[in-house]
Amino acid sequence: FHVLETELDMVKLGKKVTIEPQASTIGILEGDICIINPIVNDKGIKIMQNELLVELQARGFINQTSNLDGLNDALNAGKITAYLGSDPTADSLHVGHLVPVMMMRWLQKYGHKPITLVGGATGRIGDPSGRDSGRPMMTEEVLAKNVAGLKKSFSKFFTFGDGASDAIMVDNYDWMKNYSHMDFLRDFGTDFTVPRMLSMDSVKRRLDNGMTFLEFNYMTFQAVDFLTLYREHNCILQTCGADQWGNAIMGIELIRKKLGKEAFVLSTSLITDANGNKIG
Repeated sequence: FHVLETELDMVKLGKKVTIEPQASTIGILEGDICIINPIVNDKGIKIMQNELLVELQARGFINQTSNLDGLNDALNAGKITAYLGSDPTADSLHVGHLVPVMMMRWLQKYGHKPITLVGGATGRIGDPSGRDSGRPMMTEEVLAKNVAGLKKSFSKFFTFGDGASDAIMVDNYDWMKNYSHMDFLRDFGTDFTVPRMLSMDSVKRRLDNGMTFLEFNYMTFQAVDFLTLYREHNCILQTCGADQWGNAIMGIELIRKKLGKEAFVLSTSLITDANGNKIG
């Protein structure tokens, strides 16, 4: 036998195996039958039994999750809907999108439903996550061009349609445009506390170099996106890059406050250069 060089404690035994009752969980990796021991490995990563989580963990996609046990149970209970959001900062996807997009491809391959969200609204603010300065403001013409480009790019990676596991594409401007400033504050202002928002890394790293009130509101928009998709599409999972963790967590907290329901976040590691700086 051969011990696989992965994050998992797995033993590759070929095509035929004998399993002692309740001893292990069977997983499939690249066509080979593997034994997945339900333990925590030497890096402190809990080994999950759901086949999709096994696949994602073996391939190194999983950086952090909000509730591994809960997500594992939800995936084992049936097919779920998950979303990945991208702001139209350019007219196509780039290398920084690669890891979360590939993770969502695997989600669809396992029969789950992806939602690709294009941030026509959040792109008008600019995400402060992972940045030392504000993003430049774009004109309506540039935003429209970039939104159209992102939609075209997403169509190359996912199967879109009306089927149970077919992807759908949404634009958060379609619901955000209906809120006046007063409406937004009335509906959601009491659901976010300033201390909680200040505790997020995306905010803390910008406080000393001029984070604007506009950028400070970004996480509330992303949280409302998750709430809207939960209400309209029963979307229980947000996937994102590691730099989006704080924004995504605000979404599951808002869903819990507004609906009394649990949702989940699954983040991927970032692609970085030799100095550890995010690429894309």
